[in-house]
Amino acid sequence: MNALAIFLGIPGPMQIVLVIVVLLLFFGGKKIPELMKGLGSGIKEFKNAAKEDQPAPKKEDETKE
Repeated sequence: MNALAIFLGIPGPMQIVLVIVVLLLFFGGKKIPELMKGLGSGIKEFKNAAKEDQPAPKKEDETKE
């Protein structure tokens, strides 16, 4: 098992509910969708940048026989 997982523990349903309640208290119900939209677009940008960074796979010339 991962040392960090042992130290922090695996979050259970009560911990997840607690995190959601704290987020609602801090940001309110109206800000949560905006935050999630921003997070989703950030992840999308990261994936696109990771794809562009990888070299294109080499294709073999099909005309050679």
